[in-house]
Amino acid sequence: MDTKTLALIIIFVALTTALNVAGPKIPAPYAPFLYYQIWEIPLVVAFLAVGVAAGLIISAINTVILTAYFTGGFSPLGPVYNLVAILSMMLGIYIPYLIATRGRKTENLSDVLKKHAKIIIISATALGIVCRIAITSVVNYFALQQPSPVGFSYKPAAALAFLPLGALFNGTVALYTIPIAFAITIPVLSRFKLK
Repeated sequence: MDTKTLALIIIFVALTTALNVAGPKIPAPYAPFLYYQIWEIPLVVAFLAVGVAAGLIISAINTVILTAYFTGGFSPLGPVYNLVAILSMMLGIYIPYLIATRGRKTENLSDVLKKHAKIIIISATALGIVCRIAITSVVNYFALQQPSPVGFSYKPAAALAFLPLGALFNGTVALYTIPIAFAITIPVLSRFKLK
């Protein structure tokens, strides 16, 4: 890992952590214990602009910092559940890139976006939403049934009843996070070579 990548990772870790801890938090009207925030946007920008490895490293470091920072509230494992949601969304974002490059390692995201911007953004958003909802729904169903600190000892019916709320939340977070991240990344990649 070169110095520039390391510096970008440090910057993005600081930005995502600051936005998570001190950034705006809007409670979801249908589930006030879930908050709409903007801290995931820099994670996706880093994933797109700096690279997959950098995005994964930043996500992992962010999770460790937030877990150490946790002071109570909904669940002490909330940062771990956020990590699952982010990684599943990143998987959905990465699939269209793989398809567009057809395994050719020489094409970077900037080149792929120049050729296929609209289809990549639309398909990455759609697949990001689908992957995030599918994976977090499975994790939520099983985790909510576990005793604290993993879950809340929900009965299977109660865990199942939560899934539509969780799916709505996770889908809408991905719905604004991914397009905004692309809207930031495209002009950055056209002006600077980050990877």
